[in-house]
Amino acid sequence: MRVIAGIHKGKRLRSSNGLQVRPTSDRLRETLFNILAPSIAGTDFLDLCAGSGAVGIEALSRGAARATFVERSRRALVALVENLARCGIGDEAELVQRDALSALKQFIQAGRRFDFIFCDPPYAAPLYLPLLELLGTQPLLKTDGQLIIEHHAKHPNVESIGSLRRFRVIRQGESALSFFSCL
Repeated sequence: MRVIAGIHKGKRLRSSNGLQVRPTSDRLRETLFNILAPSIAGTDFLDLCAGSGAVGIEALSRGAARATFVERSRRALVALVENLARCGIGDEAELVQRDALSALKQFIQAGRRFDFIFCDPPYAAPLYLPLLELLGTQPLLKTDGQLIIEHHAKHPNVESIGSLRRFRVIRQGESALSFFSCL
């Protein structure tokens, strides 16, 4: 696994071993950032269920001003911290060690908003609908912000929920990315 483009291009990233962590493939990450490239510079990026942090690190490498990494697993956080250090990323990264739902509730209470929220929970975890419901009913996205959820390609996903409307789906192999924006 490596950083694909930007100022950290080519840096190798470590992944935590175990069934709980399934890193977003280089190919899917490249597709994601080819789509986001025109609008990533200077943004506030949330990498929810961050794992190794590869997606948030890619966002920073391509010009995001700030990335917040939310990860519950201590083992994954060790790899994430090592990956940030390998890339020389410091103050532009924020680490939050807690589960995704409680982290989002903390952000809501603090009035935080993000330009992009990338969410990649474990495929087998029953988190998709609760996360979508919370994200669709609370103001966590900035105006013109986007929520991107990685999920199993065969996993049924909703067209809209609360204030969110799905406007694009990209499928690659067994994985898919669903893009949502505010109505």
